[in-house]
Amino acid sequence: MKYIFVTGGVVSSLGKGLTAAALGTLLENRGLKVALQKFDPYLNVDPGTMSPFQHGEVYVLDDGAETDLDLGHYERFTSTKLSRLNNLTSGQVYQTVLNNEREGKYLGKTVQVIPHVTDEIQKRIHDLAAKTKCDVLITEVGGTTGDIEGLPFLEAIREFALEAGVGNVCFIHVTYVPFIKAAGELKTKPTQQSVAKLREIGIAPHILVCRCEHPLNKELRKKMSLFCNVPFDAVIEEKDVDHSIYEVPLMLQRERMDDLVCQYLHLNVPAANMTHWQDIIRKLIAPQHRVRIGVVGKYIELQDAYKSVYEAIIHGGIANDCGIEFVRVDAEVLGAHEVAETLKGLGGILVPGGFGERGIDGKILAAKFAREHKIPYLGLCLGMQIASIEFARNVLGLAGAHSTEFDPATPHPVIALLDAQRNVTQKGGTMRLGSQPCQLQMGSIAAQLYGAFLIHERHRHRYEFNNAYRAQFEAAGFTFSGTSPDGQLVEVIEIKGHPFFVASQFHPEFLSKPNAPHPLFRGFIAAAHAHMHKRPL
Repeated sequence: MKYIFVTGGVVSSLGKGLTAAALGTLLENRGLKVALQKFDPYLNVDPGTMSPFQHGEVYVLDDGAETDLDLGHYERFTSTKLSRLNNLTSGQVYQTVLNNEREGKYLGKTVQVIPHVTDEIQKRIHDLAAKTKCDVLITEVGGTTGDIEGLPFLEAIREFALEAGVGNVCFIHVTYVPFIKAAGELKTKPTQQSVAKLREIGIAPHILVCRCEHPLNKELRKKMSLFCNVPFDAVIEEKDVDHSIYEVPLMLQRERMDDLVCQYLHLNVPAANMTHWQDIIRKLIAPQHRVRIGVVGKYIELQDAYKSVYEAIIHGGIANDCGIEFVRVDAEVLGAHEVAETLKGLGGILVPGGFGERGIDGKILAAKFAREHKIPYLGLCLGMQIASIEFARNVLGLAGAHSTEFDPATPHPVIALLDAQRNVTQKGGTMRLGSQPCQLQMGSIAAQLYGAFLIHERHRHRYEFNNAYRAQFEAAGFTFSGTSPDGQLVEVIEIKGHPFFVASQFHPEFLSKPNAPHPLFRGFIAAAHAHMHKRPL
């Protein structure tokens, strides 16, 4: 088995996850079985309790693991199926080590970072390799080289490489080459310093991936090759892409990065055939159609908070050969007087998931506008609950209808806490999480889009539709088109007589890929395009 470790330097948020995922795409298209994992140095056990402003979205896996958003890139760019084994945090490592110490598993030894913490990190690499039986395991180390909290992970992969042996491990270091506007030139010194710091730890990168806003000329590549002790051909330019992150695999292929990796790891495999990926890029760069989609949320100024949602909308566009113009609407400032002006001219309106009462009124106004003006609407998790609250208030006339999450004293709790959640005291990892089955109603829009009646989707929530109100809603044309197989939990709702008003309690965005767009997003974009051009679906 071969191992690739991706580290980062100079600054955070360089795109190590995208680089790892793009490399995974290229290696998969060379016929190799690839697995990816992420090491996060923070002390949280997982990102489930972290604010999106701190960490971006929480990405949920089939087994219910709440993980880093980079795992979303891994699943979107490759065919690998991830589990909780694919994301490791310092919190998980120290929790395990301390539990082992309490249970006497270290036989009276002094517990130390080396070897106990580093051994636990290496164990995760071995465990995932054994489970996946992949040809190549790509491990991304989060954070920036030089961070105190990341040192145990770097030491662990240094030791691991020593044991794995020459030819079985490839180190890739992603750095930033800034452009100094006043000087009018790119500067290599930050990259030199970052590599020097990495070499102090005992790791010498085989490949240097240089994030930059302007192209690297031959002289700059020679300079970084010389001072970073990396072959000239292994200095890879990773310039900011013009249109989409899905251009990155093709960019790295042009730089022959996958060839280099295969050379270092002694992998004799054919070149990657990226024809299908080129077709995706064509649809992104020069789509036949265009549509405006409004996303109404409370973390709207932070791109990463709804990362998977935006990507899934783009995938729906790819499926319809349709370019997407996003209109990001801050639900907190969306009032009754601004709704018509803000939302007019949209092809579709989407309300994503979220927690807390900020922006709820704005989201309800958006759902009402979409329902009354026959604008295609897609609600995700909280977006389904919002649609239910709006319908209860404005169609059924249930004054004060709400979710007990936001108003525990509401006279009409159309959304209420799950019975299983009533006695939960711990916040982390205690919601309804992971892949759950859903039975779709024959003849519904959802069933037509999926082409199936039994589906599995990923969940992350505590509150559900209150079954005491189901008969009242159904009598008014509110369709419960998807439920749990026992019929007890509402999973999908639709409104009769509306061209496309669909909302799900689950998170379909987590299962969408550029080469396999999710059915709900494919249908939503088709409906939005039809609405903008005033033609039937």
